Amino acid sequence: MIASMLREARYWEPAADGRVLCTLCPRECKIPEGKEGFCFIRRNRGGRLVTSGWGTTTGFAVDPIEKKPLDHYHPGSMVLSFGTAGCNLGCRFCQNWDISKAREDERLSEATWTPERVVDLAIRSGTPGLAFTYNDPTIWAEYAIDVAKEAHARGLFTVFVTNGYIGREAREDVYRHMDAANVDLKAFTERFYAHETLSHLEPVKETLVWLAKETDVWVEVTNLMIPGLNDGEDETRALADWVVANMGPDVPVHFTAFHPDYKMLDRPRTPASTLTRARALARAAGLRYVYTGNVHDPDGQTTFCPRCGVRVIERDWFAVRSVALAPGGACARCGERIAGVFADGPVAPTSGRRISLGIPS
Repeated sequence: MIASMLREARYWEPAADGRVLCTLCPRECKIPEGKEGFCFIRRNRGGRLVTSGWGTTTGFAVDPIEKKPLDHYHPGSMVLSFGTAGCNLGCRFCQNWDISKAREDERLSEATWTPERVVDLAIRSGTPGLAFTYNDPTIWAEYAIDVAKEAHARGLFTVFVTNGYIGREAREDVYRHMDAANVDLKAFTERFYAHETLSHLEPVKETLVWLAKETDVWVEVTNLMIPGLNDGEDETRALADWVVANMGPDVPVHFTAFHPDYKMLDRPRTPASTLTRARALARAAGLRYVYTGNVHDPDGQTTFCPRCGVRVIERDWFAVRSVALAPGGACARCGERIAGVFADGPVAPTSGRRISLGIPS
């Protein structure tokens, strides 16, 4: 770890015996002197909490926003995506484990990426927004806030891709500076959260309700479906019913396919039919915008008008193929307002390709 990268963290208080209590997330690690918390990047140094996540990155890429996935926030746009190392969950099935489970000295750049440098790169890349992603940006909240402030000052939007496991104080601070979020609702049982992620379900539900009801942040939900663990019809119905009742029927929900990875190599890939069934169940529960991901399913990746059924944004993977959407977000056929945040101009077809930038010098 490079000493110059250490910054004093927010969201902590002294604890007994020289430890510090990190209040960033519901895990509330009590960290002894010289040790780090569960996430690897928040450390007790001399009785104060510091973070090595400020100004560091594991790399940049220019992504279609649909890859986050966000289908109703500036659809068809590209975002500069980046992350750091570490995570505050312990998911056995993590699909970015080489980043999220890495310690900072294994993966992070040695150059300091100030907020100004990050936004400069976004502007040079021609992207209208930034996405905090890859590992969970909650654990580098201080850095995300500082970058978001610079992005907003220079006219860019901000996207937070997260597990939703965040403390109340940090939650209000972080989302004050975010325009959109995709939150992983990894399952809908406490048993799954406790056994497969080493965390708890209720704080994530609380974050989702708060985002939907008390903020102006555009929010979408993702559920990674793992065969035999969280893909049962009853659980899918319960999840969809809860979203409708507590967040509203216009919240987009993405059911995505699992592939064997990290410590969960004993489960098969999610069949496309499981996602198709989940989508049908969620729509029957009253959700108007339901998507499938990580499989080739043009119907499941397309936005349909909930009134007349026309394909208002037809997608193939992350590419936008055709658009029947009036400027401002209304169905071009019937005039129904499509829920979301849309640019002033028309949505244009896109290639959906990702451009990896690595860690530019």
